[in-house]
Amino acid sequence: MSDQADARFVPRSAETWRDPFTMYQALRDHSPVHEVKSEEGDYWVLSRFDDIMEAAIDFATFSSAQGLTFTYGDMEKLGVEAPIVMMDPPEHTALRKLATKRFTPKQVKEVEPLIRAFVIERVERLREMGEGDVVAELFKPLPSLVVAHSLGVPQEDRGQFDRWSDAIVSANATGDVLGASDAVGELFAYFAALIEKRRSDPGDDMISTLVHAKLHGEPVSPAKLLGMAFTMVTGGNDTTTGLLGVAADLLTNNRDQRALLLGDSSRMVDAVEEFLRLASPVQGLARMTTRDVEIGGRKIPAGRKVMLLYASGNRDEREFGPTAAGCDITRKIRRHLSFSYGAHHCIGAAIARLQASVALEELLGRCPDFTVDADAGRFAPGHFVRRYEELPFSAAGAA
Repeated sequence: MSDQADARFVPRSAETWRDPFTMYQALRDHSPVHEVKSEEGDYWVLSRFDDIMEAAIDFATFSSAQGLTFTYGDMEKLGVEAPIVMMDPPEHTALRKLATKRFTPKQVKEVEPLIRAFVIERVERLREMGEGDVVAELFKPLPSLVVAHSLGVPQEDRGQFDRWSDAIVSANATGDVLGASDAVGELFAYFAALIEKRRSDPGDDMISTLVHAKLHGEPVSPAKLLGMAFTMVTGGNDTTTGLLGVAADLLTNNRDQRALLLGDSSRMVDAVEEFLRLASPVQGLARMTTRDVEIGGRKIPAGRKVMLLYASGNRDEREFGPTAAGCDITRKIRRHLSFSYGAHHCIGAAIARLQASVALEELLGRCPDFTVDADAGRFAPGHFVRRYEELPFSAAGAA
């Protein structure tokens, strides 16, 4: 049982990500609507599933328009037109409808051969090596490949695209995207040129779709096109890496669950949902209140940032029962918060699920006894995404 004295929210980063769950439990049990006093401005934290769900759905009260971190002045720091994740309906809805045309089930399924071929190549390399860093070899380059493909980045430009992505994702993780200003500038210049190219030479990609679409009867502005590209780079990379790292750790430490998957591959669909629930790669994001709101008997004033602690909600016994902290791939999950909910439900959810399914299928199929050494793993810095940036892997399992 968590202690009431531990019921305080302290932002995590790097090694302190190893166990945020004791803190989450204490918050859920003793301070589910929690105020944090900060020099940069006080903010609030919601840790129970139902409270987070209601806030995620109520975009009119909990707005994304002032940024997604628990600090203030995000939009001013960004210095560009708001990307889609920092819009509220109806503006957000109209742009989202255009973007989701690239993520229909049929189109996502068409990417599977590309994903599987890449995964097989990387898993076979790991198997031949015997051991290595599975993040560097597979879990990090896989989502980068998928994002580049979705945006229509030609093969010959993938190397520089990966370098820009790495720099931007690392800076964004710490809330200081301006720390990668050179990479941001080069990426924007690259996509500005690619956008112009796609006007006369369209491809089968997100940029081409948006370039030739209409938003409120007008062409989609270059700023919104660049914002969509930026959102996909910052949102589609480290999150999938985070999911895969935790899934590999769960399969290493829950041999009974691994045996179920090895015995029946059709369980992978439910397994991925359980891994998503427990991993919650985006541990939480903030919204800003547009009015005074009362939750659990506590009044949150208008104009305050509110952290929606998705990872805590995903382990809430009130929603998932007394075994919420455990891994059970047979669990029937009705809903979870790993892709948020409502208007801001992640548009890349289907392709993230596909990457996880294929990667885990091939790992289990080709290295059925693999293990990862989580104790020797290293967590990446950043207050919002929990992911291994290094995770030792053994193809044949522990000696």
